[in-house]
Amino acid sequence: MSRFRTRTRPPVALALPALLALAFLLLPLIGILTRTQWSELGEHLTSPGVVEALRLSAVVSLWALGLSLVLGVPLAWLLARVPFKGKALVRSLVLLPMVLPPTVGGVALLLGFGRRGLLGPWLEGAFGITLPFHTSGAVVAATFVAMPFLVISLEGALGGLKQSYEETAASLGASPVRVFFTVTLPMVAPGLIAGAALTWARALGEFGATITFAGNLPGTTQTLPLQVYLLLQDQPEAATSVSLLLLAIAMGVLIALRGRWTGTPADRKAAETPPVTEEPAPTATAEPAEPAEPAAPMAPDASGAAPRDGGRWPLHAAVTGFNRLTLDAEPGTTIAVVGENGAGKTTLLRALLGLTPRAHAELRLGDTDVTALPPHKRQVAWVPQDGALFPHLSALANTAYGLRARRVPRAEARARAQAWLDRLGVGHLAHRKPAQLSGGQAQRVALARALAARPRLLLLDEPLAALDQTTRARVRHTLRTHLAEFGGVCLIVTHDPVEAVSLADRVLVLADGQTLQDAPPVEVTRHPRSPWVARMLGRNAWQGTASGGGLALAAGGRLVLAEELPDGVPALAIIAPEAVSVHRERPAGSPRNVWPGTVREITALGSRLRVLIGSAEAPDLVAEITPDAAAELGLADGVRVWTSVKATEITLVRL
Repeated sequence: MSRFRTRTRPPVALALPALLALAFLLLPLIGILTRTQWSELGEHLTSPGVVEALRLSAVVSLWALGLSLVLGVPLAWLLARVPFKGKALVRSLVLLPMVLPPTVGGVALLLGFGRRGLLGPWLEGAFGITLPFHTSGAVVAATFVAMPFLVISLEGALGGLKQSYEETAASLGASPVRVFFTVTLPMVAPGLIAGAALTWARALGEFGATITFAGNLPGTTQTLPLQVYLLLQDQPEAATSVSLLLLAIAMGVLIALRGRWTGTPADRKAAETPPVTEEPAPTATAEPAEPAEPAAPMAPDASGAAPRDGGRWPLHAAVTGFNRLTLDAEPGTTIAVVGENGAGKTTLLRALLGLTPRAHAELRLGDTDVTALPPHKRQVAWVPQDGALFPHLSALANTAYGLRARRVPRAEARARAQAWLDRLGVGHLAHRKPAQLSGGQAQRVALARALAARPRLLLLDEPLAALDQTTRARVRHTLRTHLAEFGGVCLIVTHDPVEAVSLADRVLVLADGQTLQDAPPVEVTRHPRSPWVARMLGRNAWQGTASGGGLALAAGGRLVLAEELPDGVPALAIIAPEAVSVHRERPAGSPRNVWPGTVREITALGSRLRVLIGSAEAPDLVAEITPDAAAELGLADGVRVWTSVKATEITLVRL
């Protein structure tokens, strides 16, 4: 009932012109329906001239559709995917036949392909091809006016397709041609089908360009619209019957295309599929047997040859451009890449993949320099934040995709893929589509797909960010287990301190594309060199300069320190939230750093509360206290309090 109550009644000033417009469009159609001689309809449509024209129209329109697909699909891809100068002009040329009068289009075709045109004499002299007044000329005319419908429809579908699907396919070893036919085309199928149907319908109804360029020769170029034109002169009732046939075909195409202009089949299925919740694997597969092939570091690669470097691939990368850093890591190392937004984390991953012009990576994996190789030959697997599972493939087909791209036989690829799915606890979901998986299940399938491709470098871009806390813990445990056996190097972009500490052997802190800190998690936790990282770890971090035995804070105020630094040395003061004391009155004890402030926010963190306190004498400070202490102090937003920190509780990190 609420759906009807929310409808808005249109104003009369808009409703009346809208109704008039609808009547204006309907009246000619009603005229055809009312003036059709229904008793003679069969006779009119089966007359020899009409049958021959219908046959010729079918031949011409289907050839025009085929030519449009061969030429228009690559053109649509070029317009949607490749930046180049003059793209606006090219798109205008594509649209021109849609707004050009058809007879003018016919004249233009004569001047281009006619016997006295620019290309016509060469075609006739070299190949003996004469287009005007020939069935092939009718095909060319129909293609000229109809192909823009295919190009525009498909370009829109390609523009709405996230490139992460294609980039992920390339990282799994698929060549650009394979990516186009196995990922791109299936996902833009609705746009392609809609464009093809409109192209065929437009070619079927083409009149002006055909009669101008190809003439009106019975059995050769006299298509159904030209037959209508001739019948109007001697048999208007028959012309009305044939017009009704063309009208029915056009309406049938438009009705069939309703709702298929945008989106992909996967998008619609996802919208129709009820939400899927995380479910445990069946007991039989909860602890799957260790599969030999995925786990074996010495397993042969896709070509069947044993890896020259024994299945162990150290990493060396020198990155230039926006990112400026050198990265070295031994096999089996997991590196957490952290930093604030814009620090260059994703750009680093894309540079290692060879997918961005912003940064360039000289990359060596094991004994192989892959710098000059395209993304699909680098053996660098990428799992983007959303997983980018191909929505038209099952979980099993997704996981086998990288193996099939490297020419592993179908049966073997599916067996390996099933083994990896079993290993990650989602083997029972092998035949489900991504829309039928929960977030945690989809992430495990995406990870299985990347690992099954036997990469030498694994890149994970916030792989757990979209998961709830319970699912995140489960997937994190699974990920930690399998990264321990990975023979290459893994880079994980994350904003979660738990992920950085529990999954990584090293934490790489980026700022403005450069390395700010590269150290084990324990060192980064104890001595973070970035205020952002300190806050990510849940600590207060104040920058300042040593002065007179204390720290002059950059944001204003001063800290008294137990540790002395030479004057002028920049440093970062790290204060744990649990080291901050909160009082309703000014404390009279030993604290040497005391500030008045106001409670701005109180949030729960497990069994404790975090209190954000703002002060005019110091930067914002986060304190961590128990709920009982908060109740005893009567804390609430806006309450005036005093905060204190002992000098011995402050950790200094030189910058």
